[in-house]
Amino acid sequence: MPMIHSKITVGVSDETREALVAELGKAIAVLGKPESYLMLGFEDHYCLYFGGKRLEKGAFVSVELFGAEDAAACAKMTERICAIFERTLGIPGDAVYVTYAGFRNWGWNGRNF
Repeated sequence: MPMIHSKITVGVSDETREALVAELGKAIAVLGKPESYLMLGFEDHYCLYFGGKRLEKGAFVSVELFGAEDAAACAKMTERICAIFERTLGIPGDAVYVTYAGFRNWGWNGRNF
């Protein structure tokens, strides 16, 4: 069960949010995970600063996975996330920061996987 949580400096309309959901739903396959278990969260109008300066257009994306992260797959996923955010939100890739964390224990529906 992957979770992608995005903190985004710009506003996100319902239509744009649905486009992000669709695009990230396709992209999750890069990590070998099914869209049917993908959870997404979005925080728009989020204040982000880098190097002491406020980012007008920027995003911080954290990707959490059940199991270990594969470095090569994560690199491909970062490419996909940056392309999606640039195309959908107008946020340039050099203002999109992505982290990955793998978990051995992940619970759902009263039990752990």
